[in-house]
This record gives sequence, structure tokens and C-alpha cells, in this order.
Amino acid sequence: MNKVKSIFAELHKNKVLYLMMVPTIIWVTVFCYVPMYGVLIAFKDFSYKKGIWGSTFVGLKNFEFLFHYKGVGRIFFNTIFLNVLFIATGTILSIFFALIFAEITNKVYSRVVQTIAIFPHFVSWTVVAMFLGGIIGGSGRFTHWIIEHGGNDPQFYNNALWWPLILVVLKIWQGVGYGTIVYVAVITGLDKEIYEAAKVDGASRLQIILKITLPQLKVTAIMLTLMSIGKIFNGDFGMIYAIVGENSQLYATTDVIDTFVYRALRELNNLGMSTATSFFQSIVGLVMVFVTNAITKKIEPDAAIF
Repeated sequence: MNKVKSIFAELHKNKVLYLMMVPTIIWVTVFCYVPMYGVLIAFKDFSYKKGIWGSTFVGLKNFEFLFHYKGVGRIFFNTIFLNVLFIATGTILSIFFALIFAEITNKVYSRVVQTIAIFPHFVSWTVVAMFLGGIIGGSGRFTHWIIEHGGNDPQFYNNALWWPLILVVLKIWQGVGYGTIVYVAVITGLDKEIYEAAKVDGASRLQIILKITLPQLKVTAIMLTLMSIGKIFNGDFGMIYAIVGENSQLYATTDVIDTFVYRALRELNNLGMSTATSFFQSIVGLVMVFVTNAITKKIEPDAAIF
């Protein structure tokens, strides 16, 4: 009874804050939790006519679609490899730029620079693909520059080896500025007296960054990395499909689980197979989060999510 009273007292005390949460709770419930019953499609021979409940139960048959594919090893490797590159480069450069932004003392200049850095996050990948074609395509500016300076045509859209680097560069351009927001917020919230004391003791700017700022960012970096690992088996479909499209010559290094499933769904029109693959990705992501969180709890308990 006392617990119920304390809950109501808390709700009454912070009613404005809880009211602000209502739209988010409704959105998450409607778009994240209500559709979860659709995972049943992964275990059924889904028929649009019969619906989810009326379709025939087939057990794990839909999962065979993914694991019997002869190139499954390649798409698994591409998915994990690209995500590891995205997470590693994104984390390192987000921290690096956050440190730079924190060193800018002019507030107006700082806001302008941060706005410019964040802007690419809101640019559609379709637009990026169009500009990329004008840069590295057969008649692109960069391609012409290489040829004019005595180099051979790199044929970017015919050579799969270039694309892990190209995709990482694009991901950095698009996401690093936005990724600095959290780290800048952490740096801004640090106790300024610590920095003043370090300066009085004769610490250089580099020493302050290495000995004070970076250790304070460690917990945040680990927590964000843990959350990213939960999606390590999910390819960035919007990015990769918009840029690579149906160019089979680039599949060797760019074909990930999501793009493969999309093509299979379009060709076979089997929703059960694609749902089974998505369910498998979610399970693997959940396991990865638990494993990495357990390891983190032993090494750095404060950085563990739970």
C-alpha cells in the first residue's frame, strides 16, 4: 500500500515531466510493441488471404532459406565487418571532434561549426548517391582528376574492393557530426574546477585532454558501443541499397543480410522467410548485447547497461 502511495506521490510531484513522456510512450507502444506479434510470420507459411493466425504453421522451415544459401558466409561477414568499421571509426572520430568542439571558446563560431557538422545527418542517402555518382562515376569529377594526372580509371562502380572504404567515408561524413552531440554534452557537464586545478598545477592542454577529459568520456563511449553492438547483425539497408542498388559487381564486399533479404522477398514474395531472417538478426543482437554487457560489467562496471 505504501508503495502505491509513493508511486502516486511521485506522479503528482513530477506530473509535467511524465506528461511530456506520454507522446513517446504512445509512439513506442504503437510502432515498436504492438507489431511484435508479427514475429509469428517467421514460423508460418504466410498467406495474405488467411492472415497471420490463419496461415499454416511450418516451424523452423523459413529459417532454412537463409542458412541454405551458398553465399550466406559472405553476407554474414560483410554485415559484421562493415558494422565493426562503422562503430570503430564513428566512435573514435565522434570523440575526436567533440574534443575539438569543446576547445572552441567563441560560442557563435562553435554553434555554426556544430550545425554544419550535424547537417549531413539529415541528408537523404538517395541524394548522397546522386552526388557520389557525379564524383566517382565514370564521368565523375574525381575520376577525371585521376585520369588527367596520369592514373588509370579506377572504375569504382565495377570494383568491389573500393567499397568498404567508400562506405566508411560516407558513414563518417553522415554520422560523426551527429554522434558528437552526446560527447559534447558530457564534456560540457564536467566539473570546471578540475580543469582549473589542472591548469594551476601546470598541466598542458594535451595532458588535460588525456588525463581528465578522455577518462570521463570512457563510460559514455562504452555504453554507446554496447548499444551499437546490438545492431551489429543489421546492415544499413537505406544507405547500402541507395548507393549500391542492384550492382551485382559490388556484392562481394557490400551485400549484407538486409539487402539480400530484400532481393529475395521481391523475387520470391515470401514474407515468412524475410521475417525469419529479421527475427534471427534480433536474437543475435540480443545475445551480443548480453555477452558484451557481461564482459563490460567485469572490466568497467559503471559502463554496463544493466
